[in-house]
Amino acid sequence: MPRLRLIWGVSLLLAACGAPKEPPSWRLFPLQRYVPHDGVAVVSQPDGYGIHIYLETDTSFAGVCRPRWLPDPARLFNGNGSTPFSSGLATRKEFFDAVSRRDVRALLEKELEALCEARAPDERWQWTEPPLSEDQVLPVQLPSLEEEDLLTNPVEELKRVRQLLRDQQDGE
Repeated sequence: MPRLRLIWGVSLLLAACGAPKEPPSWRLFPLQRYVPHDGVAVVSQPDGYGIHIYLETDTSFAGVCRPRWLPDPARLFNGNGSTPFSSGLATRKEFFDAVSRRDVRALLEKELEALCEARAPDERWQWTEPPLSEDQVLPVQLPSLEEEDLLTNPVEELKRVRQLLRDQQDGE
């Protein structure tokens, strides 16, 4: 009987040691990119890795400032340390997983509202939900380039330079 108890006790001890640990709670905090309120860090892995969500505003509608969602976050490093930083790209799946959490959306809303207040203080704040899947991602519409914004053809430019030099030599 005592031997059975010993085996049972050792078995329980080994099972407790080998059981997977609970995943750590997600750590969230503002992480400035260029100006205050333009980024949020989401630490989702125990080693301090996660994502750095870049925050942008959209003022393309008159009188309204709202989020412009960029679903391609940067990879967050040292998120549990004293100097977190980001580099490279993380996956969109990680972005979708993060923004599906209520606590992440609450921090995003708070930071984006503050960013809108700083960038467009006269505009009305309007929250829009982030995309939660690939099919909800809307590509960013940038203004189209006009003729004056385009670079000239380098071959044509070289011809013009040579012609100007010839004209200058002929004039001397």
